[in-house]
Amino acid sequence: MAASLAHSFEPVTEPDPEPVADSLLIDITRRLAATAEQFDRSAQFPKANFDILANEGLIGLTVSPQYGGRGAGIVEALRVLSAVAKGEPSTALILFMTYFFYHPRGAHAQRWPAHIYERLARQAVAGGGLIGGLRVEPELGTPVRGGMPKTLASRTANGWALTGNKIYSTGSTGLAWFSVWARTDEAEPRVGNFLVAADSPGIRIIPAWDHLGMRATVSHEVAFDSTPIPLEYAVDVRKPSDWTPKPGDQPQALWNALAISTIYDGVAQAARDWLRDYLKERVPSNLGASLATLPRVQENFGEIEALLYTNRVLLETAAERIDGGRNVSTVEGNNIKYVVTGNAIRAVELGLQLTGNPGLSRNNPLERHYRDVLCSRIHSPQNDTILVGAGRAGLGI
Repeated sequence: MAASLAHSFEPVTEPDPEPVADSLLIDITRRLAATAEQFDRSAQFPKANFDILANEGLIGLTVSPQYGGRGAGIVEALRVLSAVAKGEPSTALILFMTYFFYHPRGAHAQRWPAHIYERLARQAVAGGGLIGGLRVEPELGTPVRGGMPKTLASRTANGWALTGNKIYSTGSTGLAWFSVWARTDEAEPRVGNFLVAADSPGIRIIPAWDHLGMRATVSHEVAFDSTPIPLEYAVDVRKPSDWTPKPGDQPQALWNALAISTIYDGVAQAARDWLRDYLKERVPSNLGASLATLPRVQENFGEIEALLYTNRVLLETAAERIDGGRNVSTVEGNNIKYVVTGNAIRAVELGLQLTGNPGLSRNNPLERHYRDVLCSRIHSPQNDTILVGAGRAGLGI
């Protein structure tokens, strides 16, 4: 069995030697922003956006070069996610899930059967292979807070049959693969990830996602009814106690914290850019000059700039440390998420204060940016968990 595990990878010790061109990232932001309102209103999977990313070879960005990818580290992945999020953040969140599964130092690359991992990785390089982690359940909530999943994998003559419901399934209708968190029906149940092709029989997508923001993530409910999967597609199933986080697992948590932070910082950057143009172009007749000339406006816009500068320094510094092989603790990564997402929300709120009614009109994108940035609060780990962890670490208990 050990021989089937995926090959080990060398740590990323320096920036990607061929980073994605700034000009390309600017163009991607522009093209995705042009249809962002359309996807917000329709709440449909942004397939056209992924066609753009596939054509530019960006879906397989983090795949190891041995499988044809760029082997990008977190510095480069965050650059791309930021550009995508500034254009359309739901696309960035779905894309992040694929980056998370295929980055070379991830647990997926190290623990999954090598031929299965390679197959999916090469699909991503070819512009497909989108994958999402389906973990949250109606009864359990998020497994980050503990508990066994209700979703059950039962042994059959040919493999497994999966039964259960998953909610908040990011990317649901547009994914090629689901990585489903489930327990086995064994006398001593194991728990872990079962890989399911999205076109397998016995899968029903229930259109339950009708959300305040991030509407194009199509995070619907996915129901499995005795869905058959091959035996070896129990790609990472362990005793519950073996899932206790270990030091070697930290890169997974850090990728999550920094990527989520980057996506919502990208939303705040987009809001800032729109606001800057609005303030310079808006000339009230009683003022005879643009709003940008007012000291109060300049002060508040300066606060936005300071908030986003803080975000940029925190994210870039942490990403460079990780790619350079230097330690960043899970507590540090979670603290960054707390600060960056809070700053992003505050930055957009300041924009609303400066614009008044126009900022809340659906004719302007600031209203959409505000709805989207508020969704940063619901991603695990949530603020209470982050602050308790930071407090315990600071107190040494």
